[in-house]
Amino acid sequence: MKDDKGIMGANKEDEPLFETKIARGGAAHKLFSFTIIIGLVLIWTYRLILIPTTSRRHSWFNGILFFADVLLGFYWIITQSGRCRVVYRYPFKDRLITRYKEKLPKVDIFVCTADPILEPPSMVMSTVLSVMSYNYPTEKISVYLSDDGGSELTFYALLEASKFSKSWIPFTKKYNVEPRSPEVYFSHQNTHMDNESSFAHDWTNVKELYEDMKSRIDSVEAKGCIPGEIVDQHKGFSEWNSKVTKHDHQSIVQILAHNSDPKAVDIEGNRLPTLVYLSREKKPGWPHNFKAGAMNALLRVSEKISNAPIILNVDCDMYANDPDVIQDALCFFLDEKKGQQISYVQYPQQYNNLVKNDIYANVNLPINEVCVPIIYLTMPSLSYI
Repeated sequence: MKDDKGIMGANKEDEPLFETKIARGGAAHKLFSFTIIIGLVLIWTYRLILIPTTSRRHSWFNGILFFADVLLGFYWIITQSGRCRVVYRYPFKDRLITRYKEKLPKVDIFVCTADPILEPPSMVMSTVLSVMSYNYPTEKISVYLSDDGGSELTFYALLEASKFSKSWIPFTKKYNVEPRSPEVYFSHQNTHMDNESSFAHDWTNVKELYEDMKSRIDSVEAKGCIPGEIVDQHKGFSEWNSKVTKHDHQSIVQILAHNSDPKAVDIEGNRLPTLVYLSREKKPGWPHNFKAGAMNALLRVSEKISNAPIILNVDCDMYANDPDVIQDALCFFLDEKKGQQISYVQYPQQYNNLVKNDIYANVNLPINEVCVPIIYLTMPSLSYI
């Protein structure tokens, strides 16, 4: 019996953390692509034959048409590289949790913003709160907000978000609500809720707290300055003075919560994720390299604070529709056989509130779907961010 258990345990340890399956319908798509290529070759041949037979007056026009057909054809051929062998990837989160348990790695989450006008602080804070409430041990999560605008309004909003997170994080995990972005979650009216349930009571209280927080942030943003009584509440505001501008300021690093601090706990006594505000130094005439420079600054600062081996980068106007995104990604990184071959996991993006006819091409059909007459094959997807 002992030998059998040992064999069973060994087999469990050898089980992969993810699998890859080839999508059905690949042969039909290849046949469809082959017919298109034949059509392109025939068009190119026709153009080449037509050019010498036309008058000099029209030959230049046919030459332009041939050039346009060649460009269009090569563009179509290149776009088929992601459609020739469509695969689905399935992570096994249960195996990950069973195998690693307390040995799960730390994760540093980077959120970048640059302008409190173009990127309203209340929207950015909703993103920050969504990543703080992922289904992952909070003591192993560190969230860094990079503010390239060096705005005290953004710092104030993050301070308000850190207070609200003490109620939001336990609420989301207790009831497993989705999505974890409070702005998106509360924008949908919950019509199936029993008003007498404990969930309804907690939902109402947390929503009121969120609306109060958002109202305070929007009010300060409208005024364009932080009231004196608020400035006196946190020493971090001392970093801002009359000489600080968006393009000229010193480095500002403020740790609003650290998971090793016994005081950094939510309303239920659970530890909060580490939360850090960063605004890197900027000087006129010095190239700051935009978001690449912000990421480099985040790497240097996070090395001194948490130094996690895994980094998750999230745009400030995005949120995860699945709170298990970290576990999904770790299934690829920590797989014993193929994990060493993987260094980057990309989540597809999906946009809400699309305009009519999607004139900005936000649906991303060429990336997320393979379109063949009568057949639609979904591209690999873990979770949308």
